[in-house]
Amino acid sequence: MKKEASAKQGTYHDEEAIWLYSGAYECAILPRIGGNLIAFRDTERGYRFLHEPELDEMEAFRARPIIHGIPVLFPPNRYEDGRFPWNGRTYTLPINEESTGNHLHGFLYNIPWEVESYGNKGADASYVRLKLSFDSSSEAYRYFPHTFVFWLEYTLSVKGLQQQVLIRNDGNEPMPCLLAFHTSLNAPFCQTSRPEDYLFQMTLGERWELDDRMLPTGKHQRLTEPEEAMKGAGVYPFFESMDNHYTAQSQNGRNRAVLTDLREKVSLVYDAGASYKQWMIWNNNATPGFFCPEPQVNLVNAPNSKLPPEEIGLFALAPGELWEETSLLYDIPAKG
Repeated sequence: MKKEASAKQGTYHDEEAIWLYSGAYECAILPRIGGNLIAFRDTERGYRFLHEPELDEMEAFRARPIIHGIPVLFPPNRYEDGRFPWNGRTYTLPINEESTGNHLHGFLYNIPWEVESYGNKGADASYVRLKLSFDSSSEAYRYFPHTFVFWLEYTLSVKGLQQQVLIRNDGNEPMPCLLAFHTSLNAPFCQTSRPEDYLFQMTLGERWELDDRMLPTGKHQRLTEPEEAMKGAGVYPFFESMDNHYTAQSQNGRNRAVLTDLREKVSLVYDAGASYKQWMIWNNNATPGFFCPEPQVNLVNAPNSKLPPEEIGLFALAPGELWEETSLLYDIPAKG
């Protein structure tokens, strides 16, 4: 049964949540766990597009809320020895990936966000706006000494799910804008389909060479035949183990990933904004079930790179300056 557009407080398993409804779509956001959009579903056809934790997985999810839903990574991915230079000083983040000796994934994905407002936008759409105010009282300020406000707004309509990001530098010095989303897509997202029924496409450009610590060397690698297929007709998402980093290369004016269920003849489109100039792909060691196409503003370890800032998505927000970007998730009939 289709639901009218509405927004309400509720629970997701045993966790506080804001639920949005519109048409056949519903989604759930967890304000207390990093503002994670944990569920995006088509209830009419039984699709669950995002990798969700089951009730008995919630304790493990709270301990490491990275491979479910859409976690916010700020700053994203890996930083060599947990350190990077910026504006004449060296920032030191905790080393939390022992296997590489790097810092991984930042400090916003597991902390509470404020629900600034939620409700309807006209008759056909519902929304929730989350806010995170970061200043000297924040625990991670000693690692990232900037004052800023991060708004994260999700709008659900019969057209799909829109994500809007807005960051404002409230400090007195330029701050690096380093952001990604560790989006976890189900494959299959239809319960009656198999992983083998799925093809994945992405607007990638070149593959970055990574060293044994999973850090970019600054060089590019030649794409393999399956990687070339990702740019065109598509490829099985679990054809091999992937923890790969790519440049983004728009096609037809779009920067996006597309996951197609060949049996259902439906495609999930993940249309990331043009400011996301890099992609990561991680598929859990080629284990069928879910994988993560991650739109990323900056190159991994970008402040430590000697490459031109514009090439690697490294830029500053001046005091009082705002940065905004919008992404979309929606399903359409598959082509062909």
